[in-house]
Amino acid sequence: MSTENKEIIFKIRNLQTWFPITKGFMKKVVGHVKAVDDVSLDVYKGETLGIVGESGCGKSTFGKTVMMLEKPTGGQVMFNYDGEYKDITQFNKEEMFEFRKKVQMVFQDPYSALNPQKKIYSSFEEPLKTHGINSQEEREKMMQRVLKMVNIQPDYLLRYPHEFSGGQRQRLCIARALEVMPEVLICDEPVSALDVSIQAQVLNLMKEIQQELNLTYLFIAHDLSVVQYMSDRIMVMYLGKIVEVADSRALYEEPFHPYTKALLSAIPVADIHNKKQRQILEGEVPSPIHKPSGCAFRNRCPHCMDICKEQDPALRYHGKEGHMVACHLYDGKESGDSE
Repeated sequence: MSTENKEIIFKIRNLQTWFPITKGFMKKVVGHVKAVDDVSLDVYKGETLGIVGESGCGKSTFGKTVMMLEKPTGGQVMFNYDGEYKDITQFNKEEMFEFRKKVQMVFQDPYSALNPQKKIYSSFEEPLKTHGINSQEEREKMMQRVLKMVNIQPDYLLRYPHEFSGGQRQRLCIARALEVMPEVLICDEPVSALDVSIQAQVLNLMKEIQQELNLTYLFIAHDLSVVQYMSDRIMVMYLGKIVEVADSRALYEEPFHPYTKALLSAIPVADIHNKKQRQILEGEVPSPIHKPSGCAFRNRCPHCMDICKEQDPALRYHGKEGHMVACHLYDGKESGDSE
C-alpha cells in the first residue's frame, strides 16, 4: 500500500506506557514495567494496520493507550480533527467523551464484553443514551442499521448473550462499536477465540464494513496468517518497541529484522513440498523491567554484533518505499532516519 498522499489520522510520537512496581506499605516505586517504550508511528486514514509480536511485547497495551484506556507515561497521540491535529493525551473529560465517538474498540472475548445479565437490547441502547440519542425510535433505527451490517436479525436484540454462538457474539460486539459511527476501530485479537471457519466469516465481514464506512483498523493479533489477510501495513513489536514496519506484501516477501524472519518462519505451510526452514530463537525474552543495554533483541539474535550490545538501533527507512527497520545490520545501507 502506497502511503503517498494518504491522509494521516493518528500521529503517534515517542509514546510510553510504563507501569510502576511498588514495594512495602508505603508503596515506594522501585521500578517500571516498560510495556510501550518510545513508539513513533503514523496511522493512515482508511488503512488496516496490523500489529504483531509475541505475548508480552506490548501490542495490546499500545492499542489501549491509543484508545486512552491506559494512561500514557509520556509522548503524544495526535488525532486528526478535520485537518487539525489535537493531542488526546491532554484532553479533559468532555473532550475525551467526544473522542470516544471517533475511536472504538473490539475486545478479544465477546462474552465478557457483553453483560450476561442484560438483554442485547439494553447493551446496545445504553451507549446511545450516553451519547445523547434521546429518541427511542432513533435509537432503535440505529441499532437495526448496525445489526443489518453484521447480518443479525433485529429481533435477536431481545435475547441474552448466552443464547448466541461465539461468532454471533463477536459480530454483536462489532455492531455495538459501530453504533456511534466511529472513524477508527481498534481490534484486540478479535477472532482468536473463534473457530477457524467462523474466523473467516468475521474477517470478511470486517473488510466489507471497512469499505462501506471507510473505517481505519488497528488490528492486533497473534495469528500471522490472519494479519496478512487483513492488513495493508504491518507493525512488528518486540519488548515495547517497533522493530519493523512495512507494507503487508513487502514484509512477508522480504522481511529484514531477524525477529520478523523468525516469526514468519513459524507460519504453517499447507504444501508439504514447500516447507520453510524454521528459525528457532534461542534464549529467553528479556524482562520488560530490566531491559538489556543496546538492542533488546541481542541476546536472541543470531547476528549480534558488538554495536548491538551498546547502542539501541533507531527505526530507519530501508529498501522499498515505507519499509522501516530497527536493526544495526542495515545501518548505512540505503537508509534514512525516520521522523
